[in-house]
Amino acid sequence: MWFDDATIYQIYPLGLCGAPLQNDGSDQTGEHRILRVLDWVEHIKKLGATCVLFNPLFDSDAHGYDTRDYNRVDPRLGTKEDFQAVCKALHEAGIRVMLDGVFNHVGRGFWAFRDVQEKKWDSAYKDWFHISFDGNTGYNDGFWYEAWEGCYELVKLNLRNPAVKEHLFDAVRGWVRDYDIDGLRLDVAYCLDLDFLAELRGLANSIKPEFALMGETLHGDYNRWMNDRACHAVTNMNATRACIPALTPPICTRLPIA
Repeated sequence: MWFDDATIYQIYPLGLCGAPLQNDGSDQTGEHRILRVLDWVEHIKKLGATCVLFNPLFDSDAHGYDTRDYNRVDPRLGTKEDFQAVCKALHEAGIRVMLDGVFNHVGRGFWAFRDVQEKKWDSAYKDWFHISFDGNTGYNDGFWYEAWEGCYELVKLNLRNPAVKEHLFDAVRGWVRDYDIDGLRLDVAYCLDLDFLAELRGLANSIKPEFALMGETLHGDYNRWMNDRACHAVTNMNATRACIPALTPPICTRLPIA
């Protein structure tokens, strides 16, 4: 598989391209900021990288991991056609493209969550999330919802809901169709429902030859997330942490006893 020998160059496009920190909803597509990546293609190739991983670049509230729309390039970066031009240039340079798949959660500006805020019990999308109408949040939504690790800007999706899965899988199909991507980096893969992950692997196997899935994991038994029914590879944070003491001074020191 191509991924086995890949050298990945990672880009956080909202930062590299100088996008505003917050998405105010205005049409900034005319800035075409994502096209700045074109100036980096030859440099990336000379470095020997064989793949570019783009961190989130679809419409979001702020930092990209708070998705509003999986099917629209963030207007702070440009248009669909702009990103198509970037992917085309990378592929013509022999460089594959991976995107960041943020499937565990969305932003509060996600269109289905906005519908729940407006219609409460009557929303057709209330089961897209883990919601209780017996509670509330600091935002005074009139209901409580499960968030990623207590960060209420990130609303956890119900990945056992067939409609949610189909929405996400349709987005992945669209990314392959529109941008010819070669794989996904799965944000917080350690949080993803394992049945959902198995179905995503099935989609990856069928959608494009050697379509790669790389999962973000922190600790525990990596075999849970890296096998024939899950990711092809995962991040090895345990190995990274093992190197940290040798590379940095101790965080805490003990004062001598007088």
